[in-house]
Amino acid sequence: MARMSHRGITHTKVAKTKVASRDFRLSTQASRRRGGESGRTADSNGYFVPPEDWHEPTGDTGSRYKFIYQSPGEGFCHVLTEDEIRGRLAELPEWMLEGLEVVQLSRLTKKKLSFPCYGMQWGAAIYLYPMDESLIEYFPHPPRPEQVVEAKMFGAVWEEDEDGFWRLEWTEDTIRDFYLNNVLIHELGHLLDTRNNNYLARERYAEWFAIEYGYRPTRRQQLAKRAAKKVVRRHHHT
Repeated sequence: MARMSHRGITHTKVAKTKVASRDFRLSTQASRRRGGESGRTADSNGYFVPPEDWHEPTGDTGSRYKFIYQSPGEGFCHVLTEDEIRGRLAELPEWMLEGLEVVQLSRLTKKKLSFPCYGMQWGAAIYLYPMDESLIEYFPHPPRPEQVVEAKMFGAVWEEDEDGFWRLEWTEDTIRDFYLNNVLIHELGHLLDTRNNNYLARERYAEWFAIEYGYRPTRRQQLAKRAAKKVVRRHHHT
């Protein structure tokens, strides 16, 4: 399944009055990552149309997974590097990577703009998509409460501008944190979920997995580091 993007109609404020090519906030979405079962799309006849390159299973799983890099596309940038992704996944228990064969940083094309998302799991592969270079996403409608909460969790900021558009502003640190500890872990949760077949149940599981193994552990680490710094400062003054 796909981790849907907050990305709105354009990636720059100058162009935001143009055709609404990237309004990703569908009214049926309970969260922005939802883009269809396993990220699937269909043609006019209802036949399955792959949104990505399919990687045939090879059996090279676990820490032997393959990394594929594609240029992000004009106006976009990849949030994470291969080293950051490998380092983050290496922090997880080995059994969590047993079914992983490929991690791909995908190029954002015009075709893929019709299936907007931050990340996607398909088969034994995880795909991560680029962000606007500005790290600002525009929307014609205000965010839902759960979107506000999630943005606050990772340090992003929602603001309404003078034209009535809503923008979600990230920094390099906050968007990196979001991809490492939410998007990547969420998609890994989908890969590990062999129990749920219902779409909503799979989404709930992936949401829980991202919080349990992405957000909470890193926040505990941050609190421990802050506490250690306070102890060092107090010791220094004495």
